[in-house]
Amino acid sequence: MAAKVVDASVLAAFAFGEPRSGEAAILLARAELYSPELLTYELANVALRKSQHYPAQARQIAGALEAVLSLDISLVPLAATDLLALALERKLSAYDAAYLLLAQRLNCQLVTFDQHLARQSI
Repeated sequence: MAAKVVDASVLAAFAFGEPRSGEAAILLARAELYSPELLTYELANVALRKSQHYPAQARQIAGALEAVLSLDISLVPLAATDLLALALERKLSAYDAAYLLLAQRLNCQLVTFDQHLARQSI
């Protein structure tokens, strides 16, 4: 089973039935998944925005959030100073730097639908 660092863009697509959800499912299959601890906050924020936009679906959105957060994903803490250094070096947000830094540390693939972040991981 291959180790992968997965970001919120892929998990949100998978959880909330976004257009690339099928592709996300394939990327997540048969992988040992890792993510920075901030993942839960990012996914909660996506669920919040979706619930605000589609209030009639808030209960289903909350259920999808709960389901995706129950996946077997190892959440890894990272030092803020390390995030800052990488974010400055690569001109990334601290959030994106967290995913990239973890992939570098684990020497594994970063799975993201964010094109700018994907280019950084090559």
